[in-house]
Amino acid sequence: MDKNIDWTQHEQHIAELLQAVGEDPQRDGLLKTPQRFVKAFRFLNSGYEQDTDGILTQALFDVDYQDMVVVHDIEFYSLCEHHLLPFYGKAHVAYIPDKKVVGLSKIPRLVNAYARRLQVQERMTRQIAETLFRVLGAQGVGVVLEAFHFCMMMRGVEKQGSYTSTSCVQGCFQNPETRSEFLHLVHMRKG
Repeated sequence: MDKNIDWTQHEQHIAELLQAVGEDPQRDGLLKTPQRFVKAFRFLNSGYEQDTDGILTQALFDVDYQDMVVVHDIEFYSLCEHHLLPFYGKAHVAYIPDKKVVGLSKIPRLVNAYARRLQVQERMTRQIAETLFRVLGAQGVGVVLEAFHFCMMMRGVEKQGSYTSTSCVQGCFQNPETRSEFLHLVHMRKG
């Protein structure tokens, strides 16, 4: 984010927005809402400040391991770029190393870096997969995201129980057997 931005100007815009919907931004409960909103919005979009390649390169290790590594149930929270409403869910990320493994905590950090941006689930899924595949030099990568979208739950069709699944596979995960093993491991975890 641009460090030279005058965020107080944006706080004023939020106060004007509150007034436009019929609220009094000077009443007790809303007095500091513009500042809190701007602070929260900056946090929810802090992924733009993350070096996604750097997250992974700081913890690459030479290991002779060439079987699937799967990290299940990585919680994420993001904002839909179409309505600025939240979507949230779980990511399941797998890769087959080629001489290098990455510290396991770096995979959730990568998911968070992409989630903390204005997003669509489809692009976020692809970004995670492509970054892992490229930076690790992995034989293959598979990513599945499952998410609930407030833009479908609170407005529009108002379907609270619907969730969306997306997947992206790279390299050897495009092989039907490898893809099937990955998806089996993801679904097996659900019971």
